[in-house]
Amino acid sequence: MDEKNVIERIKKYIQWPLWFGAYWLAMAILFRFVIGRGAALLTVFGGALYMACAAFLYNREKTRSASGLIRLAAEYGQIQNKLLKEFILPYALLDMKGGILWMNDEFAALTGKNNNFHKNVAAVFPQITNSNLPGKEPQTEVTVSKDERKYRAAMTLVDAGDMFGEDTEETGDSNSMIAMYLFDETELAAIREDRDNNRICCGLLSIDNYEEALESVEELRRSLLVALVERKINKYFADVDGIVRKTEKDKYFFLIRKSSLDALEAGKFSLLEDVKTVNVGNELALTISMGISYGSHYYIQNAEQARSAIDIALGRGGDQVVVKEGYNTRYFGGKTESVEKYTRVKARVKAHALKEIITAKSSVFIMGHHIPDMDVLGAAVGIYACAKSLNKPAYIVMDKPPDAISMMVDTFKDSPVYGEEMFISSRDAIEMVNSAAVLVVVDTNKPSYTECEDLLRRTNAIVVLDHHRQGKEMIQNAVLSYIEPYASSASEMVAEIVQYFDEALKIRPIEADAMYGGIMVDTSNFLTRTGVRTFEAAAYLRRNGADVTRIRKMLRDTMEDVRAKSTAIAGAEIYEQCYAISICPSSGLKSPTVVCAQTANELLSVVGVKASFVLTFYNNQVYISARAIDEVNVQLIMERLGGGGHLNIAGAQLQDTSVSEAVSLLKSTISEMRKEGDI
Repeated sequence: MDEKNVIERIKKYIQWPLWFGAYWLAMAILFRFVIGRGAALLTVFGGALYMACAAFLYNREKTRSASGLIRLAAEYGQIQNKLLKEFILPYALLDMKGGILWMNDEFAALTGKNNNFHKNVAAVFPQITNSNLPGKEPQTEVTVSKDERKYRAAMTLVDAGDMFGEDTEETGDSNSMIAMYLFDETELAAIREDRDNNRICCGLLSIDNYEEALESVEELRRSLLVALVERKINKYFADVDGIVRKTEKDKYFFLIRKSSLDALEAGKFSLLEDVKTVNVGNELALTISMGISYGSHYYIQNAEQARSAIDIALGRGGDQVVVKEGYNTRYFGGKTESVEKYTRVKARVKAHALKEIITAKSSVFIMGHHIPDMDVLGAAVGIYACAKSLNKPAYIVMDKPPDAISMMVDTFKDSPVYGEEMFISSRDAIEMVNSAAVLVVVDTNKPSYTECEDLLRRTNAIVVLDHHRQGKEMIQNAVLSYIEPYASSASEMVAEIVQYFDEALKIRPIEADAMYGGIMVDTSNFLTRTGVRTFEAAAYLRRNGADVTRIRKMLRDTMEDVRAKSTAIAGAEIYEQCYAISICPSSGLKSPTVVCAQTANELLSVVGVKASFVLTFYNNQVYISARAIDEVNVQLIMERLGGGGHLNIAGAQLQDTSVSEAVSLLKSTISEMRKEGDI
């Protein structure tokens, strides 16, 4: 209640005798006409007596009442000031820039300052900056600490005129200030931290190459090898007060606290390297993968997420740990090349599953990543041949083929067997696709990298065939996912599938050319990432008519490409004594990203270069091609920049940045990862 309201109430209270006197007079007039003159005179006499008494009492108590009101008001102001000064909560008034204007006793005791201290509040609480102060937001909160105690600083914007009862029409910083309260939340923070540290984390552990490692050691020593590995695993989790149980011969389930997980992360999951040291004569070192999840209030959800996490770890080649916290995913390890598996059982199973899916659908749409390369075309052509063998309409979604593959694409279009309808644009595909169609995605497992991401939402049947390691972003709800990071290329994987798809299927020489060319491009003419199955796939394609000479003619470079590569190589910089970084000009080039990748491969032939990075500006974004031989995992570096790929072949795309800024970001990322020991 403000001062004006109090005065009005007092006036009304004092005026009541006057109104009551008027009531007596009205009653006297009424009695004169109703009862008689005697009653009226008696009423007038009573009213006059009442008014005389009221006037006497008013004059007598007037001065005393005024004095009492003044004394009460003065005492009330003093009490209010005293209560505010001795308020149990630390309280202070700040100007709009954070300067301390006034503080109560609790605030002074907490900070060790007095009312003569008028510096910025940041001098006492460095956590409070100009961006934390109320401005556009009338109320803000910041967590601060002082003498090992934690406080919640609640700051509110107040108007100085309102505080002092002044009517002001001015607005702005000169007429405003900030009221700051400090709430001690040390115990609450400790409870929260304890709750967070004791959250249960579910995990799954898998020995990647269990069977292969056992086969590489004498039979008498196999039980010893298994026992030593189990001992390391059990001791590793026992040291952090965890529980681990063996569920299968090469799989384990474990539970640990969140605080224990933090300790394991700080140690970069040393078990990954410790297991590799187990050697009882085995030629092949054991590697493990782990998937860990926490964050949900339901254990069953954490367990399901742990299963998803270890699937990602195995899909990325194994020998690593994937930690999932809700939608956030963290990766550890994965520095070594994945071990190639010599069994072809998986390829046969996937081929039969793909055949069943295509048979049940009305049409097949095949799509790769945007700016498709020879590997995309080769894999797409292989799936196209499989679909046609089942008499299913098939289409390869490709908006505008780059010059690097345009000659091969034109060869298919000019052939009467295939024709123009073999390739369709994204717009046509969106109009044609329906729930009865199957969409096969090749050479990528990231939705944002596909030729037309909208197609993924227009059909319920999606098949993913890729040889890149999985990352945070992946195609969801695929009915069939075949991701093999050890494969050299998607064309190699499709070549294996074609062999088991149907005994009656025989690919044409032009189709074999496309798949063989895809393998050649992704392996740099069989120099990198080649294994036994790579050459087996190449041999199969050669038997079906693949012509190396014909392929080489289609993959030849233009003179502009050669000049651009020469310029990029000549301008290469050796960073940190072993990383080659270069900028490839894109002006005048029809496929600068392809030239960029070729230049990165060329730089690896320089003595002392462990990894090469070539950048080019194309389509309003910076493309980075990263290559390595065996000492550096370029995939980890590119993942830091939002990209991905393989251990030796990776890339990234940076938007809203210049080439020079991208080079600086790349250098800082390399330096940071070297300091952290990640590369």
